[in-house]
Amino acid sequence: MDETKGLNKNATRMLTGFIMGTITMGCIMLGGVALLLLLALVIFFASKEYVKILEHKGFYPSLKIILLAGAILAGITFFERTDFVAGALTFCSFASFLWVLFKGRQPYIANVATTILGFVYCAYFPLQLQLLRDMHSAQYHDGLGFVVMMFTAVLLTDVGCYYAGTKFGKHKLAPVVSPNKTIEGSIGGIICAVLGAVLVGYVIGVQWYLSAIAGLLCTVFAQIGDLCESLIKRDAGVKDSGNSLPGHGGFLDRTDSFVFTIPVMYYFCKYFIFSNDIAEFVKGLF
Repeated sequence: MDETKGLNKNATRMLTGFIMGTITMGCIMLGGVALLLLLALVIFFASKEYVKILEHKGFYPSLKIILLAGAILAGITFFERTDFVAGALTFCSFASFLWVLFKGRQPYIANVATTILGFVYCAYFPLQLQLLRDMHSAQYHDGLGFVVMMFTAVLLTDVGCYYAGTKFGKHKLAPVVSPNKTIEGSIGGIICAVLGAVLVGYVIGVQWYLSAIAGLLCTVFAQIGDLCESLIKRDAGVKDSGNSLPGHGGFLDRTDSFVFTIPVMYYFCKYFIFSNDIAEFVKGLF
């Protein structure tokens, strides 16, 4: 009976993963409105899960403010008006204070702080995928290849961590937050991710060392993102962020590895691959 349940659970997990992967890659390939709608869906459910987790801790961030901020930031990223980001974040931070001021619910400081963290963590970081996808230069038509590189690195991180950790894992990576993760598993994930990124880079015509750096950044921040989401859940005393995705938990559980990786990959591509802004800045200093 237990074996049957295990098989059913694995089958459900695989089916959900296949459907999620197909929809995600389809929206990424199409870009534009399709990708915006995908991000809006993820942000909506991830924000609800985030608020629910924090309420379990005794904090009450405003879901309405988080979703309002997400909508504003989505419009900014869709139309590539990054010059409005600072103003939008300032306005939404003011709104967080005003909501607590007039809502009048304890704990005041924590409610303001977790609301601001909510729209940065659940909305602004993931929305930079739109900026990465729409990036272009004389050498590269768009950022699609680099999005594929990032997804490849993150997925191979999971594969490498699992198999290396299962076979060689002895030393705990972060025993308090995630006792099952090991240093050996982490190294295995790094190796797989870097190799995968270099392979994708070869296909899209990126120098091997830039691809290796991108892969390294992706795998490191994918693992950090995973651990940070585990930290939030453990502090709140919950196991999964939700049950929206059969066999996978919630949206935050499935996207935690990408939350930090997306902005890191975006800024790396922006300043080191699609332009020479950093190099020119450094030259200007000397």
